[in-house]
Amino acid sequence: MNKLLILLTTVPDKLLAEQIAKELIERKLSACISIKEIKSIYKWQENIEENKEFELTIKSLPENLNELTLILKEKITYEVPELIYKIFDSENSYFQWIKKSIN
Repeated sequence: MNKLLILLTTVPDKLLAEQIAKELIERKLSACISIKEIKSIYKWQENIEENKEFELTIKSLPENLNELTLILKEKITYEVPELIYKIFDSENSYFQWIKKSIN
């Protein structure tokens, strides 16, 4: 099977999102990263917060999960960074493109 890692995270500003995306691609830890501006509403320290954030959808291979997690924890300024991931099956031609881009 063609297994891909999809990792979601958020950062507070567009510049940081773009810096992280470019670094992960340059280091061949991701083939493609989508960045979306979102509005997040969440509970933090007993208060309901509303903030604009930037969500990164990082497409990679499962074997890169640990290194990606370490880098993101270092780069993201939040006290508790959002790091959500899942392994997905992929259509073969897209999987091959991801694999070729990373290796």
